[in-house]
Amino acid sequence: MNAKIFRTLEFDKVIEQLAKYASSSLGADRCKQLVPMSDFESVLTAQQETDEAAKMYRLKGHVPLGGICDIRAHLKRSEIGGMLNPHELMEVANVLRSASNLIKFFGGFEENEVELPILLAYKNCLEVPKTLVNSLITAIGENGEVLDSASETLRQLRHKLQSDEVRVREKLDSMLRSSSVQKMLSDAIVTIRNDRLVIPVKQEYRARFGGNIHDQSASGQTLFIEPQAILQLNNALQEVRIKIQAEIEKILYQLSALVAEHKEILQLNVEMLGKIDFACAKAKLGKAIKGSMPKMNDQGIIRLKKARHPFIAESEVVANDFVIGENYTTIVITGPNTGGKTVALKTVGLCTLMAMAGLQIPAMDESEVAVFDHVFADIGDEQSIEQSLSTFSSHMVNIIGILDQLDHKSLVLYDELGAGTDPGEGAALAIAILDESTNRGARVIATTHYPELKAYGYNRENVMNASVEFNVETLSPTFKLLIGVPGKSNAFEISRKLGLSERLIENAKRMIGTDTNTVENMIVALEKARKQAEAEELEANRYLLDAEKLKADLQLELTKYYDQKEKYFETAKTEATNIVEKAKRETDEIIKELRKSQLQQATATATEQEISQARKKLEAAKPNPLPSVPKPQKKKQKILIGDDVRVISLNQKGIILEQASEDEWLVQLGIMKMKVAEKDIEKLQAAKKVEFRHVTTVKGKDAPVTFELDLRGERYEDALIRVEKFLDDALLANYPRISIIHGHGTGVLRQGVRKYLQKHRAVKNIRFGGQGEGGMGVTIVEL
Repeated sequence: MNAKIFRTLEFDKVIEQLAKYASSSLGADRCKQLVPMSDFESVLTAQQETDEAAKMYRLKGHVPLGGICDIRAHLKRSEIGGMLNPHELMEVANVLRSASNLIKFFGGFEENEVELPILLAYKNCLEVPKTLVNSLITAIGENGEVLDSASETLRQLRHKLQSDEVRVREKLDSMLRSSSVQKMLSDAIVTIRNDRLVIPVKQEYRARFGGNIHDQSASGQTLFIEPQAILQLNNALQEVRIKIQAEIEKILYQLSALVAEHKEILQLNVEMLGKIDFACAKAKLGKAIKGSMPKMNDQGIIRLKKARHPFIAESEVVANDFVIGENYTTIVITGPNTGGKTVALKTVGLCTLMAMAGLQIPAMDESEVAVFDHVFADIGDEQSIEQSLSTFSSHMVNIIGILDQLDHKSLVLYDELGAGTDPGEGAALAIAILDESTNRGARVIATTHYPELKAYGYNRENVMNASVEFNVETLSPTFKLLIGVPGKSNAFEISRKLGLSERLIENAKRMIGTDTNTVENMIVALEKARKQAEAEELEANRYLLDAEKLKADLQLELTKYYDQKEKYFETAKTEATNIVEKAKRETDEIIKELRKSQLQQATATATEQEISQARKKLEAAKPNPLPSVPKPQKKKQKILIGDDVRVISLNQKGIILEQASEDEWLVQLGIMKMKVAEKDIEKLQAAKKVEFRHVTTVKGKDAPVTFELDLRGERYEDALIRVEKFLDDALLANYPRISIIHGHGTGVLRQGVRKYLQKHRAVKNIRFGGQGEGGMGVTIVEL
C-alpha cells in the first residue's frame, strides 16, 4: 500500500489526528510512521496494545506521561566525550522521572491483577539508575540551572562572589551619596555592563572620573564608567566568576560521563516511553471517535455495525451496517448523486486501514474486520491536465494498475465504475471489470449509476446489490445503506413532486425501454418485500419476547411448586413424628400404670378388666393409618423375543433375546447377557405416536420413560437440553432414581452435566456409578 491510497481514503488525516494526542515527540514520531500491517499476528498484537491502553484510561482516567523527552542526540554526544549543557541534563533527569512515575503507576495494576501483558512488558523494561538520578537531581535544578549543591567548591565560590559584590556595591553607593558626584550622574544607580559594576556619568564630566568606559547611551550623552576606585574590586569579582564557570564545566563533564555510562539503559527507557506514549495516543483517538476494538480475521470477512465516517460531524453522520465476505464477495451500490455512496465506500476502506494499523474503528462493539495484503481504491475525479488524461482515462490507468496486483487477499473499492464514457460501453466495461475482480477472489465494493448493473447481482454468484436510500417525500437522501436492494430511479417521482404535469411524465415512461421498466418494477417489489420482512422481524421479535417471558413465568411457577412440595413433605414428617412421640408417651404411661397396679394388688397378673382397659388405651394411642389404595392386579404379560423390558430388581433396561426356560428369559443388559425370572421382568410398551401441530408434548405419568439416558457423542449444549427433558419425564413418571451415561472422554461433558444436576431443584443427590453400574462414566441421580 502506498501513500496515494492513504490520501484517497483519508488515512493520512487519521494519522494527523493521532499525532496530536501524543504527549511527547517520541510518541508523535511513532504516530506519524504508523501504517497498516498485512501480518495477521502483528495486527492482533497492535489491537491488543490499543485495547490495554484504553483499559488503563477507563480504570484510572489518566496516565502520567509528562516529562518524556527525546534525549537520543544527547546520549550520542555524551558517548563521544562531549559535554551536555544543564538544559540537556535536565531533560535526561526528566526522562528518568517519567520512567519512575510510570513504574509506580503500573504497579497499581499489577497489585490489582489487571491483565495488561503488553504494556506491563514495556514497564518491566524501564530502569531508573539511582546513582545517576541522585547526581542529576543534586546538581541540576528544574529550570536547567546548576545548583550550589553540585559541589562544595561551587558553593564556596558563589558565596565569595556574593560577598565581594556586596563590597563593590557599598563602595559605589558611598560615591553616589556624595553631593558633588550626584550632579555629574545621569541617574543615581549602579548598573552592570560586560559583567562589571558601573555608574551612568554625563558626557561632560568624563574627565572627572578615572577608570574604564564600558558603554554609552543611544544619544551619547551618558557614559557607563567603571571608576578607578573600584577597578581592582571588579577585577577580583571577574576572577571569581571565571573560577565559577570552570567549576561548572567540570561538574557538567562529570555528569555527562555518568550519562554515557548508562547510555544503554537510557536508550531502552526512551524506546519504552515512546511505545507507551504511542499506545496511549491510540487509546485517546479511539475515545475521541467513540471507537471500539474490532475482531480481526484472515478470511476476508468484514462485518461493521453502525459504522461512521470519523470526519463527518456526529450530528450529521449516518451510521450504517455493512457485511461482505461471508455469503458474497462483491457488493454493487447504486443510488442518486450526493446520496452517500462514496462516503459508504470510504467508510469501509478507512475502517479497514485503521483496524490493520491497530487503531480502534468508529463502529459498535462486535464489529469484525479482515486483514488484507492489499487495499486498492479508485475514487474521485482524478483528471490530469499535465498528462492530458481525461477522467475516464485517469480511472482506467488506476484500474489497470489495480488488476495487475489483485488477488484473493485484496480489498478493492471502485467509485463510479465505468463512468466518463458512452453509457453502453461503460456499463459493459464495468461488468467485465467486476467479473474479473470477483473471479480472482478479491473483496470488491463498487458504486455505479448504470441501470444495467442494478440486475448484476441477480445473475452472478458471490455478488450482492445495495443502494443508498432516497426520501421522495422530502426530495433528499437519507444516507442509509440498504444491503440486498438495488437503487431505484426516482426521476419521475421527484418531477411529479416538483410539479411536472402527469401527461409529460406518462409520455416519458412510454419512452424508456422494457428492460428498464422490468428492472424498476423488480426494485419496487424488492423494497416492498424488504419493508414487509422488517415488519415481520419486529413481530417475530415481539413473539420471542413474549415466549421468553412465558418461559420465565413457568420456571418461576415450577420453582414455587417444588418449594411447596418440600414444605408439605417436611410438615408431614413433623406431624408424623409428633404422633409417634405422643403414642410412645401414652404407651409409657400405660405400662407405668400396669406396674403400679401389680404392686398394689401383689399379684403376678392384672385382672381381666384392667387388661381390657389397657388394651383400649393402647388402641386409642395408635395413630390412624392412611387409607390404603388397593393395588391393581398385575395382568399376565405376554413377553416376546425382541421386546424392550425393564429388570425390576436391577432397575435396568434391556432386550429379550430368547426364552431360557419356562419361567426364565435371556435378557441383553448393555454389554451383558443374563437369565432373569419372568416375575422380575416388566415389559415396556411402545408409546403411541400422535401428531400435534404447534403443540409441545410431554410424557405422562404412565408413559414408558427409560431409567437411563445415554449422552455419549453428544455436543455439550445438546446434551444439557436432553438432560433437562429427561429429568422432566422422569419426574412426571415418579422415578426415584435415574442413570445418565456421559462416558469418560475429556471430562468436559461429565463435569458440565454434574454441575447442571447439582443446581437442579428436583435433584436430591448424585453419585458416580458403582461396580457393575459404569463407574465414573455414569452418574446416578436420586430424585
